[in-house]
Amino acid sequence: VMRRNPFGMDICCRKGSRSPLQELYNPTQVSLSSTAILHQIRRDQVTDTCRASSVSSRKRRVLTPNDLKHLVVDEDHEMIYCYVPKVACTNWKRVMMVLTGRGKYSDPMEIPANEAHVSSNLKTLNQYSIPDINHRLKNYMKFLFVREPFERLVSAYRNKFTQKYNTSFHKRYGTKIVRRQRKNATQEALRKGDDVKFEEFVAYLIDPHTQREEPFNEHWQTVYSLCHPCHIHYDLIGKYETLEEDSNYILQLAGVGNYLKFPTYAKSTRTTDEMTTEFFQNISSLHQTQLYEVYKFDFLMFNYSVPSYLKLE
Repeated sequence: VMRRNPFGMDICCRKGSRSPLQELYNPTQVSLSSTAILHQIRRDQVTDTCRASSVSSRKRRVLTPNDLKHLVVDEDHEMIYCYVPKVACTNWKRVMMVLTGRGKYSDPMEIPANEAHVSSNLKTLNQYSIPDINHRLKNYMKFLFVREPFERLVSAYRNKFTQKYNTSFHKRYGTKIVRRQRKNATQEALRKGDDVKFEEFVAYLIDPHTQREEPFNEHWQTVYSLCHPCHIHYDLIGKYETLEEDSNYILQLAGVGNYLKFPTYAKSTRTTDEMTTEFFQNISSLHQTQLYEVYKFDFLMFNYSVPSYLKLE
């Protein structure tokens, strides 16, 4: 039984009205046009970085379906969202469930966080045929959200390695990190992997062996590798620093801004710039330099300056 919700028909069936893509590039509302300029600047920054890097690398690889598993599709509003863990992705997945749920959900915050991460609750682009993928990439509005790379990294570390409940991460990654990076590790640390220090985590990330062994986990993988912004033209690049404005702008373009607002709540546990600075105090300048190299594309592409606390060699 479909629950009646305040969205009525609007939220599910926008056929006949302008698509978000049309509204973005030819805004009918004055309020949308000044924001459009800001997003044009962000798009240009990505294009310029990609152009500069392709000159140096000359490697154009073709995307595979596996590359598209982070791209969530909303058929009804003709939008594609590439989710990046640790950049408000739980709330954006909740919003996408409201948008694609055909009236099943009306309040994003009523959706439990773990339910937002159940893969069958959202459709991703890799589930389509090649012609359907190409059609959607061409005609749907594509967006992603980014965050200062090292702040995102510290956020991932705090969430995955300092919380006692994340035992699957401790077992899968913690034990490996302790085994490789800690001299004279105790048997308990090797078994549990639940006390990884940030310095050890950084050493693991910059270790060439790690990069050869398997791709990074999505929580610390670069945005560049998760969303492929040099191969996929994103129409909107939202930033964690302006999360509310950027999110509500997207909902406005989708024509649902009157009834759906992006969930906001002040989290006191949120990783801040000051906190990130503290975490980097004990990282040697050599390791800082090597780590910056790993995330350099994300810094350049999304216009984040080199953090002032870094001592690069």
